[in-house]
Amino acid sequence: MKIEIAEAHKKLKISGQLFIDLFSHGTMSVELYKPITKDLQTPHDQDEIYIIAEGSSEFINNGITTSVVKGDLIFVHAGHEHRFFNFSDDFSTWVIFYGPKGGEKQES
Repeated sequence: MKIEIAEAHKKLKISGQLFIDLFSHGTMSVELYKPITKDLQTPHDQDEIYIIAEGSSEFINNGITTSVVKGDLIFVHAGHEHRFFNFSDDFSTWVIFYGPKGGEKQES
């Protein structure tokens, strides 16, 4: 399966939403997310991976702030507070949710 960014953006624009579900398989789902003005996310019940598709942003994940740009990958544990801020007008990100509710088991 291949999902092109231009086609994903077109579907997102048509939907009129901030995100669009593009693909799912088992516990995994893939979305494209494009916040406008402010990112109002709340913690999710699955682990997730973000891959920055376009633009740049600051990102806070469980109290740690980093800068991200196109091509960067971010991991967020299930239940952790996180959000994008100071994002460019063209900012968008792939979002991949996966695994059981509560997240994957962490080895100590």
